[in-house]
Amino acid sequence: MSTCSTASRQLDEPMAATAATATTWLLLEQPGPWGAKALTSSHLDPALGRALERAARGTGVRIALIRRPGRHADRRTQSVRHVYAAHTVPGNVWLRSAMTADPARLLDLDFAALGRGDHHTFDAALQGGPHTGDPLALVCTNGKRDQCCALLGRPLAAELAASGVQGVWEVTHLGGHRFSPTLLVLPFGYAYGRAEAHAVKEVLHGVGEGRVVLDGCRGRTAWERPGQAAELAVRETAGECRPDALSVVRTDDVPTDGPAPCWEVTVAHADGRRWHVTVSQEAALPPHPESCGASLLGGPRMEVIAVRELATDRLAG
Repeated sequence: MSTCSTASRQLDEPMAATAATATTWLLLEQPGPWGAKALTSSHLDPALGRALERAARGTGVRIALIRRPGRHADRRTQSVRHVYAAHTVPGNVWLRSAMTADPARLLDLDFAALGRGDHHTFDAALQGGPHTGDPLALVCTNGKRDQCCALLGRPLAAELAASGVQGVWEVTHLGGHRFSPTLLVLPFGYAYGRAEAHAVKEVLHGVGEGRVVLDGCRGRTAWERPGQAAELAVRETAGECRPDALSVVRTDDVPTDGPAPCWEVTVAHADGRRWHVTVSQEAALPPHPESCGASLLGGPRMEVIAVRELATDRLAG
C-alpha cells in the first residue's frame, strides 16, 4: 500500500504554508513509547497531560513531548527531564531551557504570558534560563500518529545524532505527516518537510549564520497559514534571508465571488519596507490522503496570487 508521503512526493505537492501554528513551543522530555495523542498516551501521567492541554488551549502555546534519538527503553520513571520553551515571533525570539524532576511543575506556568512571549514565567516556575547550546532540531518520529513519521523520521534523527549534530530530538507531532520526514528548528520556528540529513545540516548551519534556508521550508509557525505563505513569498521576492527581518503585521479578508477564502497580508521589513500579498485558499488537486489510511480528500493549500511592494521610506541603517 502506498504511503501518504509517497503519494505527496509523486504529486510534487507544494509544502509552503503547511507548518503548524504556535507562537511559543513548550517541550517536555518523555522517554519510552508514545501513543497517537502522546500527552495522554505515553508514560507521562495522563491526568497531567489533560491538564496541560487545558492550560495551553487558546494561548498560542503548543506542547510536545521529546526524546533522544535511538532505541526507546520502556521505562516508567525518569528522574530528571529536559524542558524547553521557545518564542518564535520576530523581535522577541528566545529559547529557554530547564531541568525538572517533577513535570507537574509545568502547571505553574502562566500559559497566556508564555504565548505572548514573556519568558519570566518559565524561569520562575522551572528555574530556567537562556539556552546556551545549539539550536534545536526536532524530527517527528511518532509512528502511532502516522507510519511515515516512524519509517522516515526515526532514521533521519538517528543519522543526525550519529553524525554529531547537536540539539537533535525526536518529537511527538509537527503536523503534515505526508511531508515526512518533518523537522522544526528552534528558536526561529521554521518547519521543513521531506528533510534529508545534508539539508538539515545546511538549515542548522544557516541558523548559526543568521539566515533562513528556504529549500524545503513549510513556513514559520509564528504565523497563521496565509501569513506563512506571504512571508515566504516576500523572502523569495526580496531575497531576504535574515530570520527576523520580516514580520506579518496584518491579515485582512478579501471579498470574493467564489466560496474560497482570500486574504491580503501585510508583511513589514525591519528597514521600513512593506508588501501587500494576496493569498487565496485553493483545493488540493488531485485528491490525496493527508495521512496514511485517510480518505482521498486532500486539504486546502495556500496560493500566492500577487506580491506588491508599497511605497514607503526605508529606515536608516
